[in-house]
Amino acid sequence: MNEYFECTRVGLDFLEQTRNVFKAEEIVRATPDQIFEVFEDAHAWTVWAKPNQNVEWTSPQPFGVGTTRTVSMMGGMDGYEEFIAWEPGKRMAFTFVGCNKDATEKFLEDYRVTDLGDGSCRVEWYMAMEPRGFSRHMMWLTRPIMRMANRRMFRKFREYTENRVAAAQGQSTSSTAS
Repeated sequence: MNEYFECTRVGLDFLEQTRNVFKAEEIVRATPDQIFEVFEDAHAWTVWAKPNQNVEWTSPQPFGVGTTRTVSMMGGMDGYEEFIAWEPGKRMAFTFVGCNKDATEKFLEDYRVTDLGDGSCRVEWYMAMEPRGFSRHMMWLTRPIMRMANRRMFRKFREYTENRVAAAQGQSTSSTAS
């Protein structure tokens, strides 16, 4: 059994309460439903979000506010998450309720989807955090690196989602032609 360190649960207002907020934004050629299909696919997170090595939904579908999942990340860290916003096709957000390493005090991710009406969406990803211990003194140094890494990772989200949609459309087209 892993050790368990409780994190301070936060609400959506945490984005305005910390200096450690990172934002990435992409225009994705996909519908809101297709984007949420990627969000709900545990394996997809391990492809586009490379730090995630395993994602396990620990609540049954349908997912919503209160849903939980466990994410195993590089470095042997497990994050225990609870969803605090869930609006299919529009928004989802989660907070850490605990981790197996005593390194995180507060953590929030917030994903916002805006349908642009032309078969594409603007997807905004906010990540906010307050680390514990020595790490909290190093945020001034790691902030620019994290900002760049998150933007690169979210470009991978766009590429993954668009490739998945194109593959599904190709299958639909070929199955209709048969």
